[in-house]
Amino acid sequence: MCGICGEIRMRGEPSISSSKAVTRAMHRRGPDAEGLFAQGSMAFGHRRLSILDLAAASQQPMIDSELGLGIVFNGCIYNFRELREQLSQRGYRFFSQGDTEVILKSYHAWGADCVTKFKGMFAFALWERDSGRVVLARDRLGIKPLYYIDHPDYFRFASDLPALLAGGDVDTSLDPVGLHHFFSFHAAVPPPRTILRGVRKLEPATILTLEPDGSRTTRRYWSFAVGARRDDRAMTEQEWTDAVTEAMLNAVDRRRVADVPVGVLLSGGLDSSLIVALLARLGHADVKTFAIGFDSIGEHRGDEFYYSDLVAKHFATAHEQIRIDGREALQHLPDAIQAMSEPMVSHDAVAFYLLSREVAKRVTVVQSGQGADEVFGGYSWYPSLLTANNASDQYREVYFDWKHSDIAKLLTPDLVADDYSSEFVENFFDRTSASSPVDKALQIDAEIMMVDDPVKRVDNMTMAHGLEARVPFLDHEVVELAARLPTSLKLGDGGKYILKKAARALLPAEVIDRPKGYFPVPALRHLQGEFLDYVRDTLSSSAARSRGLYRPEFINHMLDHPEAEMSPKGHSRLWQAALLEAWLQTHV
Repeated sequence: MCGICGEIRMRGEPSISSSKAVTRAMHRRGPDAEGLFAQGSMAFGHRRLSILDLAAASQQPMIDSELGLGIVFNGCIYNFRELREQLSQRGYRFFSQGDTEVILKSYHAWGADCVTKFKGMFAFALWERDSGRVVLARDRLGIKPLYYIDHPDYFRFASDLPALLAGGDVDTSLDPVGLHHFFSFHAAVPPPRTILRGVRKLEPATILTLEPDGSRTTRRYWSFAVGARRDDRAMTEQEWTDAVTEAMLNAVDRRRVADVPVGVLLSGGLDSSLIVALLARLGHADVKTFAIGFDSIGEHRGDEFYYSDLVAKHFATAHEQIRIDGREALQHLPDAIQAMSEPMVSHDAVAFYLLSREVAKRVTVVQSGQGADEVFGGYSWYPSLLTANNASDQYREVYFDWKHSDIAKLLTPDLVADDYSSEFVENFFDRTSASSPVDKALQIDAEIMMVDDPVKRVDNMTMAHGLEARVPFLDHEVVELAARLPTSLKLGDGGKYILKKAARALLPAEVIDRPKGYFPVPALRHLQGEFLDYVRDTLSSSAARSRGLYRPEFINHMLDHPEAEMSPKGHSRLWQAALLEAWLQTHV
């Protein structure tokens, strides 16, 4: 787990000072070491968080002079030891003990298709000394980020969008399409776009190859299709349960590979509790677990300690409650915004930031439960699609934070044109192989929305403190299996039916049958007091006025009626507008 960057010049040599600036801007992602390599028209930088092979032999950028290859790599290949054994049998010799060198040897042995052999999360750039070719790749589910600038004079990439800006010469004007997606999709901007015209992001499961003559190709190397398979119709409910249990056991076990301690972020919900239970099933004692809680506001609780304590006691984990004063959440809100590669509106971003700050003092790697709702059908709006006549219309109704007509009221006219987000959903639903409306919704959520909302949020907030988060529900074999599940085994029993059934052999019933919870920060969900003052100050600042992003009359309306302006899912639309402006003031 690290930060990577690089620059390939179409003419001349890259600026070493620019490459250093981009590398150093990612110091929080890799606090343990810094490396820079430049040769000819290329320069590559790396920030290291030491987790596998702590020795200097695994420093990056890593150069294999014998093979004529170099690499910068962010992530973890969980099956690297098995691949190393296969490569050793083919005659390859190794000078390190980690997974980075395994990628180099795998590329030499199998070419760019080596990514199909990797079980893990990764983003890397690999270059060939003799040909000058550069290959970039991102993992199947987009767990590891990779942003880039495709400029006529250069191609620059990094793990972090603001780090790219540190290199200078970037078009930071706002992209109207990206903005429309930001407001519609709960701040998720589908790749390759971002809210900035000059910055793009590599799509998940994609290989991008840059040739020395400046030409480039992109290729998607993996996909999954949501929907029941004819060959699976004979499977019984118990067989599905056993298959899911086995797949999750493998996923959790894989994510234990490390040369440092591994803990679990235990919210007390089904997903994180199941991870703890599976670790116990695998025979791992003294698991370190962590839970966070904030002040309650009225009837809105700020913690779920009752359930996390229940799980911790049941499995005798080494458990810590981390209590955060609500005023501290406001105090560190600018720090959380500083840690965002892209603006993230979910109120639990600051919770993850503060939780990660404390957990990083205890361990370097944690497992977390993100992705289960999208993969196994846990969200409350999915059942409404079972009877939908028009999949895209119903999806917009239950998912969009802002309708196009409301976006037109909020943004200044030069930033509003077509209903880009509705068009995106319709096009996605038209081309997906999923047949039913609910399967189409599960496909877009798992393939697009999950990557640029919960997955990105956890990566950014944990890496802000040099903490690596691993997400077993996004093991690609788990995702492939879940995609085949009959709809009833997902949406039954209020959602995630099959996970609940699998969990009944492992967890106390009280944890499984509890009401669905969330990562609570009541002060951001229900804006009032100092948090409302922060929002008001942000939106009325001279920077906001000079930017001219919003129509003043609609901002004033939301400030006067903050509780009335909520999205269909209960999120503050006022907070979304303020968060975007705060992010722009911080980074652009």
